[in-house]
Amino acid sequence: MAHGEEGGAGSFWRRYVFATDHKTIGLQYFFAAVFFLFAGFLMMMLMRWQLAYPWKPIPWFGKFLPARLAPNGSMGPDLYNMLGAMHGTVMIFLGIAPLGFAAFGNYVLPLQIGARDMAFPRLNMASFWLFLMGGILMLSSFWLPGGAIQSGWTSYPPLSIINPGQTVWIIAMVLIITSSLLGAINFITTTLNERAPGMSLMRLPIFVWTQLITSIILLLAFPPVEAAAVLLLMDRVAHTSFYVPAGVVVLGEALNRSGGGSPLLWQHLFWFLGHPEVYVLLLPPLGIVAEVLANGTRKPIYGYRVIVGSLLSLCLLSFIVWAHHQFVSGLFAGLANFFLMTTLTISIPVVLVVTCYVWTLKGGSIRFTTPMLFALAFLPMFGIGGLTGLPLGTHVTDIYLHDTYFVIAHFHYVVSNGIMIALFAGIYYWYPKWFGRMMDERLGKIHFWTTIIALNGLFFPMFIQGLAGMQRRLFDPGAQVHNRLVAPLNVFISFMAAVLLLGQLPFLYNFFVSLWKGEKAPENPWEATTLDWACPSPPPHGNFEKPPRAYRGPYEYSAGDGSRDCLPQGTA
Repeated sequence: MAHGEEGGAGSFWRRYVFATDHKTIGLQYFFAAVFFLFAGFLMMMLMRWQLAYPWKPIPWFGKFLPARLAPNGSMGPDLYNMLGAMHGTVMIFLGIAPLGFAAFGNYVLPLQIGARDMAFPRLNMASFWLFLMGGILMLSSFWLPGGAIQSGWTSYPPLSIINPGQTVWIIAMVLIITSSLLGAINFITTTLNERAPGMSLMRLPIFVWTQLITSIILLLAFPPVEAAAVLLLMDRVAHTSFYVPAGVVVLGEALNRSGGGSPLLWQHLFWFLGHPEVYVLLLPPLGIVAEVLANGTRKPIYGYRVIVGSLLSLCLLSFIVWAHHQFVSGLFAGLANFFLMTTLTISIPVVLVVTCYVWTLKGGSIRFTTPMLFALAFLPMFGIGGLTGLPLGTHVTDIYLHDTYFVIAHFHYVVSNGIMIALFAGIYYWYPKWFGRMMDERLGKIHFWTTIIALNGLFFPMFIQGLAGMQRRLFDPGAQVHNRLVAPLNVFISFMAAVLLLGQLPFLYNFFVSLWKGEKAPENPWEATTLDWACPSPPPHGNFEKPPRAYRGPYEYSAGDGSRDCLPQGTA
């Protein structure tokens, strides 16, 4: 039986719920990830109200919150800690990572390499359902006795061993990690074994390269943290002492454990995943931006081989920078200097990739479509995020800035102002391929400008707060005297968060209305060159009407006979 052949027939449940077709699974990941992103965004909005108006009742929503967590509708410290920990976990592991890697990767990667489906369709289905079960279990912890995790999304011991909510978080994370490992195995096998004739490695689109390298990172980084999570679970339920040090006192009483464990062991194992995870988040959006920039400039991507080499370097270097998250944990000077150097070194391939993207713009015949606007905005937004990461990778400055709002601003300029902007570019770019309809360009541009203005208004003031020494994770920052000068900025920041929420309404309206009323899309509305645009929009089961073949590289724009400005990869 051909790959995924059974996924194109059968009952509704077989075709759309327990599906094996990579396109259906990609859309399942897409809608699930968007739901989790909305849940994480709602958590952030509740936290922003508390930061802007401490101790004041939450309008409308407060009356639905449990009295033990929100007395009289006002947020309590325990609820704030739950929202902070769950916001980080949900946005990273249930929202952005599966959206960029699993949703876009599942749908687009087989099309771009000319495959009929993923190499292991049933494994693909299992990957999605493990992810969904993990996500549902994670959110359900809010309604369980004791509530959700309260130890931060990094779950540092010993707090993560004595606080409630952590057991469910660990089990959910094991399901999510296992899902990612299955997906990584599938992506690697598909990319290496299912390519169309003529599709050599040096003819792969940049997006496929980013998915392949992301899969390698997942395959190497996730097993250690999954093992670490199991050890953390054992410390909680079996009273072992892998991470519990001797002499821990809880509420005035000694913890009845043998002790002898090391909380720093968890930090090393967690951040051995944690920093490669940044590139799990980043690499697929970098691939999306490459596809959109080449198409929007009508030029080949500048420095294709330099970009591929830089991406491979990122894969290697991402595993030897993790301890720059631990400069304040007591690392001795020699080790701190080593991680300082590796952190500065890993910025080189990132700068090379972004420089190639910027150089691609030179002399291009730029089409300012909605996906192109988002791709262009990615470059300066991600640049700000990257540059502000340098002082955090240098131990002298990180000791002052560590755990301040400067870190929040830096991280969100990378993830929200950079990665999410790139994911929006991908949604607008591949929407015609997914649904056979075009999204409205006017609404797309309203969405773009509102989102860009709101994101900068939301996160840039946090740099000011961080430089002033305001620490993150504080339930009421104004309780500390030195924060009172910059704490009022939280009112403006929370207002911009509300503007960002409202700014997504044109996108949601555009997305769902266009499903039925959007202009019918031609098979190749962007006049693109890669193989994903050589099949119908949306593609049928099996993708291609006849087996495709790659005759050239993926970005042969402005290289034709003068009658057209592109040579599709699958045209002889």
